[in-house]
Formats: sequence, structure tokens, C-alpha cells
Amino acid sequence: MELPQNTVVAVADGEKLSLFQNEGNALDVKLKAMPYGEIDSTKISSGARHQSSAANPDDSQQSEDGFSGGVAAMLNKQVLDGKIKSLVIVAAPRTLGEMRKSYHKSLSDILVGEVDKDLTGHSIKDIERVLAAA
Repeated sequence: MELPQNTVVAVADGEKLSLFQNEGNALDVKLKAMPYGEIDSTKISSGARHQSSAANPDDSQQSEDGFSGGVAAMLNKQVLDGKIKSLVIVAAPRTLGEMRKSYHKSLSDILVGEVDKDLTGHSIKDIERVLAAA
């Protein structure tokens, strides 16, 4: 995948987020970590709320879905504020699915690509290799 210079790369799962910016060029990706604000993990997409029961005892899944929605909301805000002009999202498959439900049209317009892999906790070099191969 070619990543234009200054493309933001969001790497997420249901609990963690890392943001990077490509300081290299489209063919020679050089990621640098970026700061980000707090994630509001109460952002669960409509229709995704579910109650825990004996048949569905997993409250942690609802928490992960909320975090995914919060990540999408934060990215939407940064895109709308003009802070992100080009974006790639790398996320665990379930997280990516939850995030997609909350993409703003403006985010979709600047989205360069998506990679459905869980790379949270991996080194920057590992992430760069996966992006180069995508």
C-alpha cells in the first residue's frame, strides 16, 4: 500500500490505540508515533448495545465495542477539524467492523486504506512491513 507523506495510521483493537504519521514518502514508509487525546469508550454505535445475560455473559465485548466507537469518533473529529488529511486504519477484524459503523462521510473520503489485522503491541517496523505488503 502506498502511503502519502503525512498520512496518519491508526492501529487499534478493542482496548488500545496507537497513532502514527508517515514521515517518509509513499514508497518508503517511516512511521513516527503521534499523541492523541482521551478516547470516550461510551460511544457504542446504535443497534450495537446489548444486555448481558446468562446466554451472553461477556460485558467486556460491550466495553471493546464502546472503545472502538470512541476511536472512530475521535478520528472523525480530527478529520472534520482538518488535522487528518489522509488516513489508514489497521485494526483487529471485529474492531474494524465496529469502527466502520461510525465513520463520518468526511473520514471515508480521506481513507487511503484499511488492514484487518491486530497489530497493537507490535513494533513500528512490523507495522511498516505489513503496510508495505498490503
